[in-house]
Amino acid sequence: MLQEFTLNRGRAIINFTSKYCDNRRKILTSYAYSRVVESFIAHLRRDNPVIYEAFIQGFRDEDELIRDFMEVIRLLSVCSVEEILEVNNKYAPFFKDRDLFLEVVELLYHYWRRMERIAVVHNQRQGDGVQNVRFVQAYELFNELILSIYRRTKEVVNGFASKVYRQTTAGANAGLILMDAPWNYPMEYKGLSAIPFINSIVINPPYVTYTKKNTRDGIFREHTLNPVANMILNEDEWFLYPAKVGDLLAFVYFHKDFMCHGLGLANLFELAQEDEYVGKKPDMIYIFGYPDGHEEKRTFYYKDKKNDILIGYANYCDEIDYFGYMKKMLLTLHNLKQMSRGNLPIHGAMVNIILKNGREANIIIMGDSGAGKSESLEAFRTLNEKYIRHMRVIFDDMGYLRLGDDGVVRAYGTEIGAFVRTDDLDPTYAFSQLDRGIYTNPDKVNARVTIPISTYELISKGFPVDYFLYANNYEDVEKKISLFSDMEEAIKVFEAGARRAKGTTTEQGLVTSYFANPFGPVQEQELAGQLIRQFFTSLFEQNVKVGEMHTGLAVEGQSKTGPRAAAEELFSMINED
Repeated sequence: MLQEFTLNRGRAIINFTSKYCDNRRKILTSYAYSRVVESFIAHLRRDNPVIYEAFIQGFRDEDELIRDFMEVIRLLSVCSVEEILEVNNKYAPFFKDRDLFLEVVELLYHYWRRMERIAVVHNQRQGDGVQNVRFVQAYELFNELILSIYRRTKEVVNGFASKVYRQTTAGANAGLILMDAPWNYPMEYKGLSAIPFINSIVINPPYVTYTKKNTRDGIFREHTLNPVANMILNEDEWFLYPAKVGDLLAFVYFHKDFMCHGLGLANLFELAQEDEYVGKKPDMIYIFGYPDGHEEKRTFYYKDKKNDILIGYANYCDEIDYFGYMKKMLLTLHNLKQMSRGNLPIHGAMVNIILKNGREANIIIMGDSGAGKSESLEAFRTLNEKYIRHMRVIFDDMGYLRLGDDGVVRAYGTEIGAFVRTDDLDPTYAFSQLDRGIYTNPDKVNARVTIPISTYELISKGFPVDYFLYANNYEDVEKKISLFSDMEEAIKVFEAGARRAKGTTTEQGLVTSYFANPFGPVQEQELAGQLIRQFFTSLFEQNVKVGEMHTGLAVEGQSKTGPRAAAEELFSMINED
């Protein structure tokens, strides 16, 4: 990143490498300060005209108001109000109504804090970690300086010191350490090589973000042309997150205006180590937010068979401003790659549980968005004290089955985190994640939180399967767990992928999706069908219990009680076994 400061779409990016302000004077004379004040006054005029009209009185125009307001804040950092007025009486209009002035200062402070504020430092070479420590120190000092400017301004105008101090995050609420590193790029991808890798990330949770969209729509289709060939990305506008998606390496390039989705990756996919991408070629490349001149949404993937790289693409538009487009494209690419290797992608959740009586079970609950996967895990969690001695989440949304050399089917995860609806979490658990979560549109329908729930070592271990259950969210039945004795009947239910839509996408009513997985199996049904029959044959031969779990998630009045009742019945079944 070359610019010292950018502000767009409610997101501020501060380049510590280009300019770092280590005292209040430098902050209050910086370009960033003037840019924020200009944006704030425009916001005040548009959204709070009563305050704006009262505040601008005594000034010729808005430009003069902005200039004098910035100057008076600078002066208040070193002078008293009386000293300022003695120096120049032009500042008198600000102090005719001190309560109004303080209200505007408070509004400016909250306007700044409501932004997503990301600090960036760019290291030109690989380091030994010392630069990370220095960055964190600079990051914390910047926070203290912003707080001190705010507090000093209020105290000087009030004429007395504050009695209550709130140690809020006033500087940046996230930080990135970037690093230049060579990778083994094919010549047609040379235009991507200038973008530095994200080497480390600092996040101050809860990180709250607001996006233009709150649901995802449609599935991703294969494209006939490579959108990345000969593409040139601007270092000033793009970031690169090297993600470990399952056992695959993905290079995720995202535009700075979609920074919140890039940061969300940190809570969902393991950040690759330097030796895992330096000089290496990725399995997947995702370009997220490329301004190609099209106003309509364009999301698709391309198979670069020549270089053995899967390409994902999403153009710059408001329609993709939702983390689901970031997450699900990566999982689609992952699943296509796994299927080509002979593995079967599973859209579902998996847990390893040990009950209090010592019995252990590995459980997969499969289903499309809103079927009750995450909600069932939440039910397991709330029943923890009553039934469970220990529980580990292997995957929350997507995993895959692999047939080992010993003939045993094992399951692996793709993500270390979860992207879940806050409405479907137990309130006590949701609040307990405040210090870890990245929250998206928390006060809107389909509010989401991205939280880390597992470790990469755990999801990569490989667990044999004891229960493989399809999440039926639409049928109201007394018996919540039903097992299949006939493999063909089981395949029929799993392949149908029926569920009642629950607002996580734009779908409505009872819908179906092939194998409940529109992220790979739908696109390549013939190959998926062969793999399904192969793996179900192995599951039945190994006496894995295959059945349906009626979560009742979409049944009126059962959004909380349904998954809990199904969980209790499942625990009873494990005890009996």
